[in-house]
Amino acid sequence: MSEATLFSMRLDTEQDIVRARQRARHIARLVGFDRQAQTSIATAVSEVARNTVTYGGGGGLSFALLGDPPAQALTMTFRDQGPGISELESILGGTYVSPTGMGIGLVGTRRLMDQFEIDSNSTGTLVRFGKCLPRGAVANDMSVGRVATDLARLGPEVLVEEVLAQNRDLLTTMADLETARAELAELNAELDSTNRGVLALYAELEQRADELKRASEVKSQFLSAVSHELRTPLNSITALTRMLADQTDGPLNEEQQRQLSYVRQSADTLTRLVNDLLDLAKVEAGRVDLHPVKIEVAELLSALRGIMKPLQTGADVELIFRDLTGGLLLYTDEGKLQQILRNLVSNALKYTERGEVSVTVATPVPGRIEFVVRDSGIGIPDQERERIFDEFIQIRNPLQTRTKGSGLGLPLSRKLAGIMGGVITVESEAGKGSAFTLDLPAVLPGASLESAAAAEDMGKVLIVDDEESTRYVLTHMLRSEGPWALIEAADGTEGLRLAQAEMPDFILLDLHLPGLTGFEVFRSLKGDPATAHIPVLILTSSLLGPEHHERLRGAVGILSKSNLSRAILAGHVVQAMKKGGES
Repeated sequence: MSEATLFSMRLDTEQDIVRARQRARHIARLVGFDRQAQTSIATAVSEVARNTVTYGGGGGLSFALLGDPPAQALTMTFRDQGPGISELESILGGTYVSPTGMGIGLVGTRRLMDQFEIDSNSTGTLVRFGKCLPRGAVANDMSVGRVATDLARLGPEVLVEEVLAQNRDLLTTMADLETARAELAELNAELDSTNRGVLALYAELEQRADELKRASEVKSQFLSAVSHELRTPLNSITALTRMLADQTDGPLNEEQQRQLSYVRQSADTLTRLVNDLLDLAKVEAGRVDLHPVKIEVAELLSALRGIMKPLQTGADVELIFRDLTGGLLLYTDEGKLQQILRNLVSNALKYTERGEVSVTVATPVPGRIEFVVRDSGIGIPDQERERIFDEFIQIRNPLQTRTKGSGLGLPLSRKLAGIMGGVITVESEAGKGSAFTLDLPAVLPGASLESAAAAEDMGKVLIVDDEESTRYVLTHMLRSEGPWALIEAADGTEGLRLAQAEMPDFILLDLHLPGLTGFEVFRSLKGDPATAHIPVLILTSSLLGPEHHERLRGAVGILSKSNLSRAILAGHVVQAMKKGGES
């Protein structure tokens, strides 16, 4: 890196300080700095020069250009042979308080300049700082020579001019500060006005939110109350029509039986409407209780087939069920799931005159399940596709005269799917049929799997790791790959206790644990007949030597944390559990 000296001078008196400031301003202007940068450089030179004269007993100052275009900097170097600066570290840290103001110049210079270094000891002090030349400014041999020539022409009279220039700089700075203060005051006033407007808007939004909440509560209370009041007479009507249909009080003629069937159909329709209204009121009030149970997909489809079979109105529509999950096990609310599927399948059957209605179950990604109800019916126009999920909305179609409904089945189904962690989407084309997809997690979000029965059915995995972030990653990987009960321990002692108390089906064990190390936990597990059979996968973030592998003999594997993946982790767990089940 090249360095070209521009000018050197002695610093012994107050006049030398003023002269140094003047030289600094002049050199800065010649190498291309603007007015503000010239003032910053001159001020920094003046402050450090004052320190050199006052505290260092005098010294020298040199100006130089450091570097090659386009990365050049103007540097200033001060040297003295004074006693040094004893409190340098606290001065630069801003904690030193001096009655004479010593150190303020150094701190200010470091803030103003791009480069700053200082070396101080008992034999003297060296201060060097610099400022990068502005973009487009290039100092070459010709400009260096011009600087030397111009500085040689400067005489003593420039001292007065420098004092005047310094006064002008101060006045300009004060004017700029006053302008900035006025702008800041104006900005504060605008911010205050804006804040008042925002507060007023928040207050209004909060008021509207309270009103909407009260309206929703009133609506839910009304629906609930009316539905409960309707249920009693509906139950009476159903019981009476059943008694009349059984002809317990005498025979009915053909016309009376037809009339009675119409009454029963109307009562059944109204009962379904009341039940849907009650369910909607519960969902909107947040009072839906979910009760997850273990569900086999095959059994679920078998029950659904039996319920839906009577809804087939003729041989022109075929009802088909396909299970592509390979015997997947679910852990979710069976009643709510069946309610959603019944609504989707019954709608498909209602609006399909010929062709087929199919229910296909698959697992698009690990940890989730899809129920696709596809029909070859009337389809849904594009503009109606989202409106069908609004309450009491039904599509205008000639089939409406034959298939009555409340318009509550789809809205209720979507809301139930939402609280179960799923979503319902639809693809349809008018005249060509529709496909409703229910996407759900295989395990109900937030489901409590810690109960003994659930844990025995679904398998328990114990994670022993002192890093919360690692436990978080492991639990999320495992939850997305299978319905397992997950137990966590943050140290070796707790991990060993949980292993003996919970008897998990699989253990993920970190070696570097506080208290009992992973090696000690592993030895205790394998030394206890009650826990010796539990498969243990070792997790480590460091390389292990042969002696470590010898101590971990009996583990199902040793896995580096840097190689963790869902597939690898789940593969170890599934394989170990299968072996445990076979034994």
